[in-house]
Amino acid sequence: MAYIYKRGKTWRAKVSWYDLTGKRRFKTKQGFATKSQARKWANEMEVAKDENKISDQDPVFAEYFKDWYTTYKIPGTSNNTKNRYKHIYELLQKYFGKTKISKITRHNYQDFLNKYGEDHSKNTVYKTNGSIRSCIADAVSDGLIRKNFAQRIKLTWNKERTRKIDYLNFKQVQELKKSLLNGIKPSYISRYMLLTIIYTGMRPGEIRVLTWKDIDFKNQTIHITKSWDYDQQKLINYDSDDINKETKNHSSTRIIKVDQKLLDILSDLKENNHERLFIGKDGTIPTSSAVNKVLRKHLKKLGIVKPGFHFHSLRHTHVAMLLFQHVDLYSISKRLGHSNMSITASTYAYMLDELKQQSDQQIVNILDKI
Repeated sequence: MAYIYKRGKTWRAKVSWYDLTGKRRFKTKQGFATKSQARKWANEMEVAKDENKISDQDPVFAEYFKDWYTTYKIPGTSNNTKNRYKHIYELLQKYFGKTKISKITRHNYQDFLNKYGEDHSKNTVYKTNGSIRSCIADAVSDGLIRKNFAQRIKLTWNKERTRKIDYLNFKQVQELKKSLLNGIKPSYISRYMLLTIIYTGMRPGEIRVLTWKDIDFKNQTIHITKSWDYDQQKLINYDSDDINKETKNHSSTRIIKVDQKLLDILSDLKENNHERLFIGKDGTIPTSSAVNKVLRKHLKKLGIVKPGFHFHSLRHTHVAMLLFQHVDLYSISKRLGHSNMSITASTYAYMLDELKQQSDQQIVNILDKI
C-alpha cells in the first residue's frame, strides 16, 4: 500500500513490500510538485512490486557498474576485456563521482558521452556505450531505476581518431606472396603462417593451432574449431560451453573453402612430422612477434611502407580482396567466423565506404551513357 503525504511545499510517496526472507522493505521518493505526480510514481512502484522489479537500494552509479561487470562480465574473459571494463569504471567514477544511480538522467548521460566522444574513435564510443547500456538495462531489471537513461542517446566521436583499417592492395598482396614463396622451405614456419592468413583470412590464433585433421584435401576445405588465446596462453575450443568472448563464440566454428595452391604449399610442412602444421622440427611454434618480424622484413624488401602493419592486418587484407571483388558481406562474415553481419559491417565500415564510393562512380558512369 502506498503512503502519499506532503512535507513542506513538496509531496512524498512511500511504498512497502516484503522481500523473499519476509523482511519488510521501504522505498521513498520526495520532491514531487503535485500529489498526482507522487501518486503516479507510487503506482509505478506497485506495478514493479508485482513484477518483482523493486529495490530499496540506490548505489553509486560507478560502484554499481563495477559490481555488475565483476559479477556478470569478467569471469572467463581476456585481460583486454577486463581492462576495458576497468577503464569504463574509472571514467564513470571521474565524471559522475558519488552520484547515485537514481539521480542520473538521460541529459547527464548524453553530456558524458558528448565529452567522451570529443577525443575517442567511433568504435571506442560504440563499445563503451554498449557496455554501459547493458549495465543500466540490468539496473532496471533489478528494480534500482525505472527507465534506462542510456536509451535514445546520440553517439558522437572524433573522426580524426577513428582508425582506418590498414590493408594491402591486390598488387601488393601478389608481390608479398611471391616474396614469401621465394626460397621457402619447411623450416620457415612464419612464412607459411603468413601465406595461410592471406589465403584464408583466419585469425592468427586459429592458424597457430591448425592440425592436419582440420584439412580436407579432397574437398579443399579447412574445418576451424579452435584457437589459441595469446592473452591467457591457452587453447580455446569453440564448441566448448566455457566460451565467453564478445566476438568469438560458437559461430567461429566453421568450414571454409580454400585454393588448391594453398594446399600444395602447406603440404610441404608434412616433412616436419607434427600433428600441427606450424611446428618446426625443433618442436616450437613461432610467436606473433616472430611472425611480425618476418612480415616486416618482406614488406621492407618490397618497398611497402606500412609502419603499423602486422600479422592480423593480413586478415583485413583478405577481407579487402573479397569485398573489392564484390563477394557479398554475408559470405565474408561467415568465412571470418563473426556471429552476425553487423560485426563485419562495423569492423570494415571504412572499406565499405570506399566500395560505396566506387559503386557511386559506376552509377554515375552508367547514367552518363543514357
